[in-house]
Amino acid sequence: MKNILVPIAASTNVESTLQYAIDFAEHFKAKVYVLGDFNVVSRAGSIIRIDEIIERETKAHVNEIVSGVDRKKVEVATVTAKGNLQDILEDVSNELNIDLVMIESNNAIASDVFLDNISGGIIKQMEIPTLIVPHGYEFSAPRTILTAFKSGILKRKKVLRPLRSVVETFKAKVNLLLVKTPKFKEEDLVVNPKLQAMGELTTTENATTFQGVLEHFQSSKPDMLCVFRRKRGFFVKLWEKNVILKKEFHCNIPVLVLIGKM
Repeated sequence: MKNILVPIAASTNVESTLQYAIDFAEHFKAKVYVLGDFNVVSRAGSIIRIDEIIERETKAHVNEIVSGVDRKKVEVATVTAKGNLQDILEDVSNELNIDLVMIESNNAIASDVFLDNISGGIIKQMEIPTLIVPHGYEFSAPRTILTAFKSGILKRKKVLRPLRSVVETFKAKVNLLLVKTPKFKEEDLVVNPKLQAMGELTTTENATTFQGVLEHFQSSKPDMLCVFRRKRGFFVKLWEKNVILKKEFHCNIPVLVLIGKM
């Protein structure tokens, strides 16, 4: 894991998310990119170069955020791009060879939203692994990772690379949880050997993967939750809408979202 991207428009408390990313990256000797996006509303007859003004203000804002965190010995670079964040994120990530995108969930007590429209949209469309960091969460090395899924089939090559990298770097233990939901197929119960080799497997029957996680969360006591983004997967609601409410899903630990079969 060499390059990590933090899109600041996806966060309401970007300093804490960026600090988490830096603390996390330090263990991998990775580089952190901070992305700021800007849009321009055209004004007929205007002679002012609005693009340049807004881009300059965006760069200043990004630099101000970076100056407010402890960079330690991690290389931190700022990037600005014109366009809607969800539209440019994939291109920017590909250009910078990003291995992991970090976004923030909203764990504020007063809010009923876990992922807002921007964060949810990123999870929905990104073809790059994403780590969802709880609002204001301080970094600590994950020691136990609960990896939940309702199909043991893995069709994408290197899909487990981010999880394996975290496990090897932090010497973390992996607890595998296969959740048999009402519409499961027999082939879903055959776990990919590479996934099976990562930890001890538990099989449970629940209405949804989320309910399976809730049932086994206390016994596992994980420091990180790992799930797969699939059309029938953990974030199935994202295929209907971007916003995820806390009553649908919430988590007070980081959630690593891998890109499974689509």
